[in-house]
Amino acid sequence: MTSNHRVPATSRARRRFLKLAATGLATASMPASALFRLTNPCLDPAGTPASALETAAWQGIDPADWWDCHTHIIGSGDGGSGITQTPDMHAPLKHPVQTLQHWAYANAACIPDTNQDTAFVKRLQALLDNMPKGAKAMLYAFDRAHGASGDPDHANTAFFVPNEYAQRLAQGYPQRFEWVASIHPYRPDCASVLEQAAANGARAVKWLPPAMGIDPASPQCDRFYKAAAKLNIPIITHGGEENALHGADQPLFGNPLRLRRALDAGVRVVIAHCATLGQDVDEDGREVRSFDLFAKLMADKQWQDRLYGDISAIVLRNRDMGVIKTLLTETSWHSRLLYGSDYPLTGILPLISPSAFAEAGLLADDAVEPLLALQEYHPFRFDFVLKRSLSWQGKRFADGVFATRPFFTGQQR
Repeated sequence: MTSNHRVPATSRARRRFLKLAATGLATASMPASALFRLTNPCLDPAGTPASALETAAWQGIDPADWWDCHTHIIGSGDGGSGITQTPDMHAPLKHPVQTLQHWAYANAACIPDTNQDTAFVKRLQALLDNMPKGAKAMLYAFDRAHGASGDPDHANTAFFVPNEYAQRLAQGYPQRFEWVASIHPYRPDCASVLEQAAANGARAVKWLPPAMGIDPASPQCDRFYKAAAKLNIPIITHGGEENALHGADQPLFGNPLRLRRALDAGVRVVIAHCATLGQDVDEDGREVRSFDLFAKLMADKQWQDRLYGDISAIVLRNRDMGVIKTLLTETSWHSRLLYGSDYPLTGILPLISPSAFAEAGLLADDAVEPLLALQEYHPFRFDFVLKRSLSWQGKRFADGVFATRPFFTGQQR
C-alpha cells in the first residue's frame, strides 16, 4: 500500500483541513502552512532519506533495546482480525467527528477503504523493516468497554482489537513485533485472562479508562491488581484528557491520582503521555493540569520503583511546550520514562511541527528540514529522531529513555 504520489492539490487539502479541524485533531495554533502537508503521501519507507541527524540520534542506543511501547493496531475486521468499530465511525451526517477521526487514522496508517486489516499489517511491517535490526513495535490489543456488572458494554465500545489478534501478529513476526494485552478489570474472568495473556507472551496491559469505563480507583479492580502484581506485568494506562477515541466518555477516570490504588497494590504503572493534556481535580478540590498530578505522583518516593511515564504523543501540537521543557530538564525522572510514539497518530502530518519546536528554542534550526523529510516517509523514525533531538537548557532525554526492552522483559533499567 505504498506509492510515490505527493500531497493532493491545495484545494482538496483545504477541504480536508476543514474536516480535520472539526475532529479536534487540528488546533487553533495550527498555521496555514499545515494546509499543504495535510495528507500522508504514504511514500515507500525503503526510500527514506538518510541524514546525519538520524545517525547522531542512534548514538548510545542499542537498536535491540528500542521497543516502541505505544503502537496501536487499526483495521476493520475485513481480514479476519476480529477487530470491530462503532458504526459512528462511518456516519458522517450523524457523527461527523468520529467519522473524520477514522479517516485521519486510516490515512495516517496508509490503509484504503477495503482490505484494511491486511494493508495495515503490510505497511507496519514495511516501516519496521526499514528500522535498524532489532528494533520492535509493541502492538496494542484494545478491550471493549464494560459496565459495572462486568458485562461488555457494546453500545459504548468505539473500537475493539482482540488479544488473540495482537498475539498472532507478534508471534508471526517476532523479529519486529511484541504484543500488549488489553483486559477490562471488571470482567469476571479478568485474572485468568491476564494469566493466559502473560503465558502467551504479553509484555504489558493497555487501558484507556475514559473510553473503556475503567475507574482505576474502584475496588472492582483489586482482583486484577493482585494478579498483575504477582505476574509483575505492567499496566500502560492513559492519563489526562482523552480526545482520540470516544466510548464510555468518563473523563474523571483519566485523573492520574486514581492510579494510586494500583500502585499501593504493588503494580508497575506506566502513565501514557505523562498525562500531558487536560486538567483534573487535585485532592484539595482545585482543578490543575493533569501533568501536575503526574509530577506529584512521580515525586512520591514510595512509588519510585513502580511509577513510570511514556513519552508518546508529547510532541503533538496540543501539548504545552512548557511541559516538554519540564520533561527534558527533570533528569531525575529519565530513568522512569519510556519511549513510545502513539503510531499511527505520528502519521498525521499537521499534528506535529518541527518548525514550532525550533521557534520555541527546543530544536536546532538545521534539524527542521531533515525531520520534515523523515516525516513524509517514516513516522517511526521521524518521531524517534525528533524526540532525540529536543533539548532545553542543555538537557536532552537520556539514552535510557529509548532503551525500553529491559523494562518489559523484567531486567534492571
